Amino acid sequence: MIVSIKEILTKARAGGYAVGAFNTVNLETTRAIVDAAKEMRSPVIIQITEKTMEYAGGRMIYNIVKNDVEFYASEIPVGIHLDHGKSFEIIQHCAQIGFGSVMYDGSRKKYEDNEEATKKVVEFCHEKGIDVQGELGSVLYFGESESREMNWEKYMTDPILAEKFVKDTGIDALAVAIGNAHGFLRERPEPDYERLEKINELCNIPLILHGASDWENGRVAEVIKRGITCFNVDTAIRMAFFDRIINSVKDEEMSFDIRKLLEGAREAVKETVKQKIKYFGSEGKM
Repeated sequence: MIVSIKEILTKARAGGYAVGAFNTVNLETTRAIVDAAKEMRSPVIIQITEKTMEYAGGRMIYNIVKNDVEFYASEIPVGIHLDHGKSFEIIQHCAQIGFGSVMYDGSRKKYEDNEEATKKVVEFCHEKGIDVQGELGSVLYFGESESREMNWEKYMTDPILAEKFVKDTGIDALAVAIGNAHGFLRERPEPDYERLEKINELCNIPLILHGASDWENGRVAEVIKRGITCFNVDTAIRMAFFDRIINSVKDEEMSFDIRKLLEGAREAVKETVKQKIKYFGSEGKM
């Protein structure tokens, strides 16, 4: 069943576990995420990016997710979310399509501009019953860093500013930077756990961690204890999908049936999602 992401995150925060926000790009990854959630009896968030909307069509990919959940997993709580929306226009478009949750990413703007733009998004979305995730600090992508020796202090979330940002914008969830990074960018050697504790103490709001696809259970458990209620997972899904496709194509016994090829990739993604659900502690929390 399609439910409010705010409801999913509030329950996770109260229960001391986290949920996965898994990125989909097509039918196969959608089916993999939904099937994994169903087998694990776990709430999940399924995310769609602007690039995926351009590739698949916004209404098409949204309805693939919605229909899959409603037809095949009607008992599982699932939220549909826009990941990293960069403009007010894309937020408006997602509202028209039917998204119940959006992320507005103004993290590359100056603080004042980020706050102003995020507040505008919140006012627009809350009138329509749409939840909003904001971001403060910069979770970097490969190619954005200045050098191999990163000045992490420059990019991580300031707890005092985070408190002000949450209060002044009215966001429902906050994506934080504590040394995490998107994709294959080398992260801070150790996450700034003390910074996360302070943010959690001051903000009293669900906290989201992007760029943690490769985090294993040790780090995952540590940040959940300090307030993280949701992990974005994209790179791990891509890797599982591509690895299975490549290995299948190399297999001399592999037929030219596209369905079999994609079925294997779907199963690989499903197993990855199931493992993440175990790490996050959301198994059986539907």
